[in-house]
Amino acid sequence: MSDEDLSGVPAARLLDVLKAITMILSLPRSAADDVEALAIASGQGEEWRLTHAIRDWEANPRLRNLLVAKGNPAEATYVDITLDYLRGLGLRRVDGVHIQPSAAPNTGLQAKWMVERVRGLGLGSMALVVSPYHLPRAYLTVLRELNRDGIRIPLIPVPVSVSPHTPVPETGATAYDLLPGEVKRILTYADADWVATPDDLSRYLHWLWTEHLHPTDA
Repeated sequence: MSDEDLSGVPAARLLDVLKAITMILSLPRSAADDVEALAIASGQGEEWRLTHAIRDWEANPRLRNLLVAKGNPAEATYVDITLDYLRGLGLRRVDGVHIQPSAAPNTGLQAKWMVERVRGLGLGSMALVVSPYHLPRAYLTVLRELNRDGIRIPLIPVPVSVSPHTPVPETGATAYDLLPGEVKRILTYADADWVATPDDLSRYLHWLWTEHLHPTDA
């Protein structure tokens, strides 16, 4: 969708999304060095989501779990992620790697599986690895699932290092092209209770900064 497709959205709602994006991406990347798990939301043929997380995983032995959520089988670029596939992307350390057993046609199903793993493994913290344009919506979706399940843990965003001008394999669109659609989905999914609300996010971030993060983390 284009920027013009957001022209009818009230300014206050757009401001809520802008605030959410800014506050999520303001969380310190360094805090991800101390989490118990990395979680990847795959999709759109973006192999760089996986390679970025694998590099972090291999470089940091303190990370004990790597959660890999599968993508949407309706996508032309869909790949069934297996350990062999991940080894081809540089994975060497396989203990602690967990792959979603079934394909996940949407971010909500990815988030639900991640939260099931958080509970099942007794994880006390997690970092979410996603391309920057998709990260705010993915983060809000995972946070909503954590809230729904009564779990409160540090959730750290890790934007994948990729140029916003890079065409996404699934559509050929760039992050500039895709961001308006992400904003629209955040607004639509908020109405459907699929993402954390602005108040949910504000309360959570206050807790996260107060209880777990410090100025030296920034």
